[in-house]
Amino acid sequence: MRPRIEATGFGWMQIDGKRYAKDVLIRPSGEIEKRRKKLSKKLFGTSHRMSLEEAEHVLPGPADLLVIGTGQYGRLTLTEEARDHFQSLDCEVRVLPTPEALEEYNRARGEVAGLFHLTC
Repeated sequence: MRPRIEATGFGWMQIDGKRYAKDVLIRPSGEIEKRRKKLSKKLFGTSHRMSLEEAEHVLPGPADLLVIGTGQYGRLTLTEEARDHFQSLDCEVRVLPTPEALEEYNRARGEVAGLFHLTC
């Protein structure tokens, strides 16, 4: 059963009653883990751009949908290489500010993954 995201605010997200204070990755299996933003930060000096290496970690295989929460103010962006990776998996990607992304994630059906930046 897919986790339900209940709420978010600057620097936090609550999923199934548990509060997270780090960026969150939810796999299609429902497994929740910390975002490995260092994969992008080492290349760009910031975690506000998603690299190909991070994209490959986020979604190593097929999914119907990937919902990306870009932060409370929408700062996270995808590189063209990251977008190409998701497209090569025939995965639809919806990129929204995190408060809107959690609603999209909760409404989605099928094999769904989510990546949520929790601050800016």
